[in-house]
This record gives sequence, C-alpha cells and structure tokens, in this order.
Amino acid sequence: MKAIVWISSFAAIVVLGLAVTGPPVEAHHNSAPFYDDDQEVEIIGTVTRFNFRNPHSFIFITAENDAGEMVDWEVEMGAAVSMSRRGWNPETIKTGDIIRAVGNPSRAPGTFGMCCAQLTQPDGSRIQLAYDPTQEVPLRLVALTPSTSEGP
Repeated sequence: MKAIVWISSFAAIVVLGLAVTGPPVEAHHNSAPFYDDDQEVEIIGTVTRFNFRNPHSFIFITAENDAGEMVDWEVEMGAAVSMSRRGWNPETIKTGDIIRAVGNPSRAPGTFGMCCAQLTQPDGSRIQLAYDPTQEVPLRLVALTPSTSEGP
C-alpha cells in the first residue's frame, strides 16, 4: 500500500513538473497601449543596429519618410530566447543590410517605433536562413542586399 502511494505521489509530481516546465511558454504583455494595432506602417531602409537580447530584441533602421527626410526607426521584436528557437541569432541581421518592415506604429506622438513587424527583403520576398547540413543551427541570413561597406 505504501508503494502505491509513493508511486502515485511521484507520478503526480512528474506530471506537474512537466506541465509547468515542459511546453515552451511565451508570456507576453499586450502591445496595444504602446502600438496602434489598427494601423500599419511600411518602411524600407538600412539596418543601423540589431540588439539581440531579452526581454525584447530591437532592429534600428534608417529610412526615408514621405517628406524625403531620413528617419531612425526602432522595431521592437520578441525575446532573443524565443527568436533563437526559430533560427535567429545575433548575426542574422547585420548593420548595412537593407530590409523592409511592415508593422504597427508607436502611439507616442513624434516617435518612430514599430511593433509586430514582418521583416522581408526590399522586394517583399522572404528572408531565409542558411543551414549547415551537419548541424541543426542556422549559420547566417542569405539573399539580402549586401551592405555598401562590403565587397562583392
């Protein structure tokens, strides 16, 4: 009888432990107070910085606005830990890459922030990760317009 109670208790603890830690969980707050999810903005510009970190990663892009002025955009992304599970790493986007971002603009007047952005190449085609067949981790981003500082 004691063995059955012990086994049942152990099984319950294991099941509870798996339920709490097993499935990946992405706790996140609502972005609606900060970004307008009823509007969408599109930019095509040059990456000036990519901060791959937790709790949020950021891509900084310089792009031309409707008035022809250069504007520095801050694109808020997910946590580095979540992005790395989908194949991202600190080298996925490099300074000088030209990308297109479509997402929800910041609600703060006079700011140039964006959230929930879809990132693509300037022509709208998908950004793809290159994989080494001997490893199961992404190596680098391919098919982006090379930066002007790099040779052919």
